[in-house]
Amino acid sequence: MEGRSDTCEVDGDVRTNGTALSVTLVQSASRSESERREWMIRPYSRRFASLRKVTVTQLPDRSAAPACTVTHDTPAVLFAIGGYAGNYWHDYADILVPLFVASRRYDGDVTFLISNVQFQPRWLVKYAAFLRALSKHDAVDMDGDAQVRCFPHVTVGLRLDKEFSIVPELVPGGRLSMLDFTRFLRETYALPRGAAASLAHRTKPPPRLLLIHRGHYRRILNEPEVARAAEAAGFEAVVAELRGDAAEAEQARVVNSFDVVLGLHGAGLTNAVFLPPGGVLIQVVPYGKMEHIARAEFGEPVADMGLRYLEYSVSAEESSLMETLGPEHPAVKDPDSVHRSGWDKVFELYLAKQNVRINVTRFAPTLEQALQHLRQPHQPDPDDVHLLARAD
Repeated sequence: MEGRSDTCEVDGDVRTNGTALSVTLVQSASRSESERREWMIRPYSRRFASLRKVTVTQLPDRSAAPACTVTHDTPAVLFAIGGYAGNYWHDYADILVPLFVASRRYDGDVTFLISNVQFQPRWLVKYAAFLRALSKHDAVDMDGDAQVRCFPHVTVGLRLDKEFSIVPELVPGGRLSMLDFTRFLRETYALPRGAAASLAHRTKPPPRLLLIHRGHYRRILNEPEVARAAEAAGFEAVVAELRGDAAEAEQARVVNSFDVVLGLHGAGLTNAVFLPPGGVLIQVVPYGKMEHIARAEFGEPVADMGLRYLEYSVSAEESSLMETLGPEHPAVKDPDSVHRSGWDKVFELYLAKQNVRINVTRFAPTLEQALQHLRQPHQPDPDDVHLLARAD
């Protein structure tokens, strides 16, 4: 058990029981341990998520173990899709990235044992192509599985070492990075662009900028004005809503056709995983000293993806809080006091009740920075050459 997660690697004669949500390790006769040992593992990457735990038991006596009804010659990874699944950022940060880390070493020869499926049935449909690309074998719905399955190795739980990212030196079985993860996505969804537009070698067509529209709270109130400012700076600007329930392959192809993604802090920025290498993410950070959260959830991860990260912090004058609460309200006058009150207040005031109206004059240098980045020569990922050739 390390960091944010409960995980356990079980190696040897391993038997799983879906209805009991249990994993049993049967000691070989050559092992001298005679004590029965037991652990409770939450099969999700965040320890504080409320989910049914897996019982992992080490038995000294084979006669006490349940008899195998199905024998597999592949290893397995057991994980849950409850917790915060359904939120697009958490889908990637909590499950898809950690699952890639846990299973990529097996080159597809791995079985997924998934619990909590009945509460998230659409999740498996949305990410079916992702799961098929990681495993050649049918996934097992643990909660409805009456078999006792025997495996040579089972990883119980998913390990999260860094928000929405990978720490290469901590990857079991060999180094992987977020560059490997985004390359895997381009292969899985057959995305044609392995490099963003480079203005170092061309003047037209202009690079494309996607402004993500949010349909509820935390909106950019003057989207048309911001889009015009992007056009004036030299971009082809498109305003679009990226829905979390959209078909993943279709949405991936849309985002991959852009060079820059711009949006207010929120789950929609997760789509940066589909930007071509050398692309840019511009995150608009809500007022209220939210920069540390913005950088942890998106700034550092997109840099690990090989993208350029730019940040635009909203001033009090650009925030709707100035109008709805007034300049003397602690949320406007003293954001530190709100942070001291705890996360619930931070979320309520700065994320759930705030919209922004961007000062396009103040924002113009950020757009210019994005253009300057695209003016620098950058090479496509060499592993994407076949994709580029196919696109041509």
